[in-house]
Amino acid sequence: MTGPHDQKAQPVLRLSNITKRFGALTANDDVSFDLARGEVIALLGENGAGKTTLMNILFGQYTADAGTVEVFGEVLPPGNPRAALDAGVGMVHQHFTLAGNLTVWENIVLGTERLGALRLDAKAAKARIADLSRRFHLAVDPAAKVGRLTVGERQRVEILKALYREARILILDEPTAVLTPQESEALFKTLREAVGQGLSVVFISHKLHEVMAISDRTIVLRHGRLVAERATAETSREELAALMVGGKVSAPKIEARPAGPALLRLAGVSTKGEGRAPGLRAVDLTLHAGQITGLAGVSGNGQKALSDLISGLVAPASGQFEIVGEPVGDWSPRRALARGIGRIPEDRHRTGTIADFDLTENAVLETYAQDFARHGWMRWGAARAQAESLIATYDVRCPGPETRIRLLSGGNMQKLILGRVLETAPRIILANQPVRGLDIGAVNYVHGRLAEAREEGAAVLLISEDLDEIMTLSDVIHVMSEGRLSPGFTRGTMRAEALGQWMAGEGFGRVADAS
Repeated sequence: MTGPHDQKAQPVLRLSNITKRFGALTANDDVSFDLARGEVIALLGENGAGKTTLMNILFGQYTADAGTVEVFGEVLPPGNPRAALDAGVGMVHQHFTLAGNLTVWENIVLGTERLGALRLDAKAAKARIADLSRRFHLAVDPAAKVGRLTVGERQRVEILKALYREARILILDEPTAVLTPQESEALFKTLREAVGQGLSVVFISHKLHEVMAISDRTIVLRHGRLVAERATAETSREELAALMVGGKVSAPKIEARPAGPALLRLAGVSTKGEGRAPGLRAVDLTLHAGQITGLAGVSGNGQKALSDLISGLVAPASGQFEIVGEPVGDWSPRRALARGIGRIPEDRHRTGTIADFDLTENAVLETYAQDFARHGWMRWGAARAQAESLIATYDVRCPGPETRIRLLSGGNMQKLILGRVLETAPRIILANQPVRGLDIGAVNYVHGRLAEAREEGAAVLLISEDLDEIMTLSDVIHVMSEGRLSPGFTRGTMRAEALGQWMAGEGFGRVADAS
């Protein structure tokens, strides 16, 4: 990268004594650091440590209770995103800020033209977006409606939106959470070139190997305070992980075990596609008790169709779908829950929770009718007790069960969803991207809980775009490409490179030839 940080150089960015409170919660507590021209700083910390809050203050979306933000020597007016943009600050948000009813190119150029501009050169804008897409290997159709894109494609639009504005300081908040390793490396390559030309970057990630690969310095937040700063070349993943959580970090150990009886079986199942997203194409899949079945694949290749099928959101167009040897019949989310399926959805914000509901309401979203209502009236005391139990058991860090869930960090939100699912003791668990955007401590916690459910006899379907996660946890691995499902590969029999070939669709031709 650019070499050691030069403390004598005029910083392009300086945060001084930033403090931010949300009621009784102190999200940032007297945080100060600076950023040099052509430098990449990694900002690390557990979910809820205050990283995103700090960057939202820098970008003008939050107003600090104390402290100042300087960009190129000028103090930014607080709470003014336009001033931050005009000063050359760009931000790729962890959670999408896109208009679903607009096209990709309309979202990217939105806000780039001043009021009073007579017309926008759409052709030139689309050509520039296409060029950025090629350079950054962020494939997306400029004419597609954002509301019809997969999660991975929407993340690509967010990255392109920031790049389109030619920011001199770029904040990347979990930018690779939904990218493949190849796409992430392509992004890093371009970032290195841009940094060499003077771009400065604040990089927020929970993937420690990315932090080690891309950053010059690493700053660690814990409980809202800056607790450590390291030259990245002089530290290690192990030290950074320990600094983040305040102690040694241990991943759960997954030992091989024999398969139990089949709990869910798909035989030649196909579903209809949805817009540009493919449906399932004659999929055969069996989930066994006491096993974790991993599903790898590039985002947008049919994983959503499979998840929607198992969740009860769609029914098979053809083929057989059985649970514990019985056909599912009429299929719906209510029937899926009744048949013992627990669902950890891909997008905890759009489909896993209701943002303006509090933790009590979100804790009983799927079970209120049968467990927390009597004669049509909610038993709020019982619902609150359930929320308090989940908060304590699953270490959900929040002021209390009356907290609006949108105020929680991603990790704590995910813990509540995990508890909501596991406390129903499901026989089949659909875990769709269960640790996306989580810190290493939360990742190990979620993985450990899934492993416990496996030991207790549940069948777990783990859908993830992180091959390391798939290969570490799964007893059997399948790959999905364009709605097709590969054969099952037993743990330890396939290397990442071979799985990557299946993800690119290369293995499916051999199967077709053999048949």
